[in-house]
Amino acid sequence: MPSFDIVSEVDAVEVKNSVDNANRELSTRFDFRNVEASFELKELVVTLKAEAEFQLQQMEDILRSAMVKRSVDPKAIKVDEKDIHTGKTFSRNIRFQQGIEQVLSKKIVKMIKDKKMKVQASIQGEKLRVTGKKRDDLQGVMAMLKAAELEQPLQFNNFRD
Repeated sequence: MPSFDIVSEVDAVEVKNSVDNANRELSTRFDFRNVEASFELKELVVTLKAEAEFQLQQMEDILRSAMVKRSVDPKAIKVDEKDIHTGKTFSRNIRFQQGIEQVLSKKIVKMIKDKKMKVQASIQGEKLRVTGKKRDDLQGVMAMLKAAELEQPLQFNNFRD
């Protein structure tokens, strides 16, 4: 019976490359001359550090544009609500989401069931498995999920016929 998995993953190498590109762009920008500002990446958490709060927003925009250039979906990031102020520096953490959260998984399963397609969707940890009798039904589910505006990017892999 044909099946495929719905996952939400971020390529860690591309994230590292986009952070490196953002650091390079930061060193060439005129408005960041003689300013202590940097991007640091540790375990898919990027820490932005700058001397002023408005510079953090500019740095976030720089990082987003670098991510788009490296084909990393900007919907995969989650920005911490509070900025951290220590001494003369401000910092902000940006996390990259790996896996589909339980709430979103249930929402996707409900969307599939509401369409009354002849497929079954099951939650398996941080991914979903969709099975059906016909390959066309599975491709219909893929098209429906691509068209849906979800808060997290989805990839489809492990397609078995």
